[in-house]
Amino acid sequence: MHLEIVTPEKSLYSGEVVLVQLPGKDGSFEILKNHAPIVSTLEKGTIKLRPYEGDDLFFEIGGGVVECKKNVISVLADS
Repeated sequence: MHLEIVTPEKSLYSGEVVLVQLPGKDGSFEILKNHAPIVSTLEKGTIKLRPYEGDDLFFEIGGGVVECKKNVISVLADS
């Protein structure tokens, strides 16, 4: 899956991942390969991602929106 995390100021991450865990409005949720299409708002919290190679990475966000479609995940974070 390809993941993009961007804020109004900069791009935080762009690359291939195995999973993404996000702080949703109704609680934390994960997106794995072949996830159904989704658009969701995000709360302030931590995004956890697992790249194909290497250790898990964590990003603090102040909220935002995520869209997942055809194994492409786009996160538009407030900060």
